[in-house]
Amino acid sequence: MRYWLYKSEPEVFGIDHLRRDRTTVWDGVRNYQARNNLVAATVGDTVFFYHSSAKPPGIAGLAEVVETGVVDPTQFDPTSKYFDAKSTRQSPPWMTVRIKFVEKFSNYLPLDLLRQTFTPAELAILARGNRLSVTPVDEETALRIINLARV
Repeated sequence: MRYWLYKSEPEVFGIDHLRRDRTTVWDGVRNYQARNNLVAATVGDTVFFYHSSAKPPGIAGLAEVVETGVVDPTQFDPTSKYFDAKSTRQSPPWMTVRIKFVEKFSNYLPLDLLRQTFTPAELAILARGNRLSVTPVDEETALRIINLARV
């Protein structure tokens, strides 16, 4: 099992949306490195759900990867801001995963606390200039995050 951090703006799709919907396709990723991280995920991996562009930004809860190899449908939708005119159904470049809700943390972990607790080497979102929406988290760091959220 691996651990990942997925970023989303809570007003667009937050942890409460995922709790309501139970599962979702993690669509709209248009950065190749983030896409490659999505493709590397396996069923059963744990996802830290991070609220970006929030006041304050931070980790809101957990999800789990329940399906891999999902074609991102937004690449074919001309009305979507994630439409990619170069995408073909025969060889779609934008693949993703389906995740399910696991838990909303009772202790929201704001970015300031994450900065005080972890280094950029431990948590990629803390690295200067890192804007990736999907990043790996090593097991030791993941367990520390979970412990912080459940104190």
